[in-house]
Amino acid sequence: MSLALAPLDVSVELEANLPCRKFDPDLWFSDSPTDLELAKSLCGDCPLRVECLAGAVERAEPWGVWGGEIFERGAVVPRKRPRGRPRKEDLARDAALRVEAEARLAASGLATSRSAVRLAA
Repeated sequence: MSLALAPLDVSVELEANLPCRKFDPDLWFSDSPTDLELAKSLCGDCPLRVECLAGAVERAEPWGVWGGEIFERGAVVPRKRPRGRPRKEDLARDAALRVEAEARLAASGLATSRSAVRLAA
C-alpha cells in the first residue's frame, strides 16, 4: 500500500482545528527560517501529522513544511538556512539536527535507511 494512500484516522474530522487550516498557509511555505520553525512547531500536536508527512515523502514535495518536517528540493532538511555562508557552529548544529530529523522519521515508521527518504546533506 502506498504511504500517500494510508488510511486516515476516521475519528478526525477533516475540518477539525488543524494548524494548516487555522493559520495563514503562507507560513508553511515561507522563505524565513523563523517562520518555518514556527510552522514545524504548530504541526506538533496535529492529529494528521503522520499522514501528512507520509504523503509528502511519497510525493517528494519540493518545498514547505509537511507533517512537522521541512522539505527542500524533495528532501527533508533539519532547518532552513538563511542566505549567505553558514557559520562553523551552524554546520555543527545542522549535523546534530540531521540526526534528530532521521530519528523522527524512523520513529514515524517512514524511514529505516537513507534510501527510504532522502535527507539533504
